[in-house]
Amino acid sequence: MPASALLSQHRDPVRELAAIQAELARRTYLRDGPGWIRNVLKEHLWSKQVEIMESVRDNRKTAVPSCHGSGKSFLAARIGAHWLCNHPVGEAFVVTSAPTGRQVRNILWREINRAHGKASLMGRTNQTEWFMQMANGKEELVAFGMKPDDLDPAAFQGIHARYVLVIFDEAGGINATPLWEAADSLIANDDSRFLAIGNPDDPETEFKRICDPGSGWNVIPISAFDTPNFTKEAVPDRLRPLLVGKMWVDEKKRKWGEENPFWISKVLGQFPGTTVGGLIPIKWIRAAQLRDLPPALPHEFGLDVGGGSNNSTYCERQGPHYRIIQRDQNPDTMETCGTLLAFINTRKQLMPEAPITKAKVDEIGIGRGVVNRAQEQKIKCVVGVNVSRPAKDKEHFANVRAEGYWALRETFQSGNIDIDEHDDDLAAQLVDLRYKRNSRGQIQMESKDDIKRRNKPSPDDADSLMLASLEFLGGVSEVRVRDASWG
Repeated sequence: MPASALLSQHRDPVRELAAIQAELARRTYLRDGPGWIRNVLKEHLWSKQVEIMESVRDNRKTAVPSCHGSGKSFLAARIGAHWLCNHPVGEAFVVTSAPTGRQVRNILWREINRAHGKASLMGRTNQTEWFMQMANGKEELVAFGMKPDDLDPAAFQGIHARYVLVIFDEAGGINATPLWEAADSLIANDDSRFLAIGNPDDPETEFKRICDPGSGWNVIPISAFDTPNFTKEAVPDRLRPLLVGKMWVDEKKRKWGEENPFWISKVLGQFPGTTVGGLIPIKWIRAAQLRDLPPALPHEFGLDVGGGSNNSTYCERQGPHYRIIQRDQNPDTMETCGTLLAFINTRKQLMPEAPITKAKVDEIGIGRGVVNRAQEQKIKCVVGVNVSRPAKDKEHFANVRAEGYWALRETFQSGNIDIDEHDDDLAAQLVDLRYKRNSRGQIQMESKDDIKRRNKPSPDDADSLMLASLEFLGGVSEVRVRDASWG
């Protein structure tokens, strides 16, 4: 309807003209979200980010399986801020979630707060909420972020607005189907939208399903090779260091190899397939990275000695809480022993109530020197482990290495392990572990010679983790295995 016709229906043409102009301006902002980012926040979006923002404008559902370091959470936060600031106050609502409370607060909502403060946007925000003042002068909640454990599907039932935007950040880690269904119910009208964005780590998730052809979602994949540091797209110099770079990609190509599921996910931005003969599925590894279990007892160490040709890797275990605390390529085994003893003594001083009770060292080859030196100094908690010796359960396992790794597999399966969320090098080694059955029907881990023939580095991180998890009684392996019939 022409503006003149609209004006003739109202008693106050001047006031109504101002309202029409404001509505036209709002629609312009909605059409040009990147322009709002540029003009209001004084920030730059690169081409794929522009494509995603325009997809949210034009499509009810947008899915973005993306590589590491593409600016996913930065973009999701800006889309949320734009949504609230360019719809009528009180008619828009934003619901966000991520796999953990830490990710909700420290990643997505940290970016939302940055955007809000940078341009003094409407209302006020805290760690997980955005409030705005309504026309009646009262303040109302217009956006919130919650982790899946808090986000009971019933919590969605009280949200009513004409313009609802749902954002699932790191969507691959949000696995509860009822949450996806409840979130979908919020966008039942034509004016609402759903953005799911994240690394495509796990091929057995709802995120994978919505990224498949025929799902009804507009899917925009992002590979590292699509980003400005590879395409030479013109972007401000300040932006390049914030995006995935060539040095990181080259490093991961050497460490992981181009067939590793973490290369496929973190670099190519694609969902990996299932590793044939893989010991620990990527689904369990990602769950362990996202898990938050408090440190407890026993307090133990695992040390895989590299001696210069490979990393010497130190893993600290506190109950279900495991962390790789150091990697080095020091060829001097005496210095390696000194480093281990320094860790033991430091923990004794800092944690007298929970000292290290076992430090398990791979004593095959040069690792024997570390064990011998510790024994000379009468450090009783240092125990040598020869993983090539016969397993306690000889019926099912070829040696201690296979028995220990199978027990570690069961620990991942049971969910009783927490590993560093950001340690993708450890995760990449774990997902690449392979096993087979020998002629006697025993489980046997892939040999290090076979690993080398596949042009893969030695799994030093994984070995130290396995040693830290190995249970001992008087120096004798006491691996507890519930079921060795899998596979």
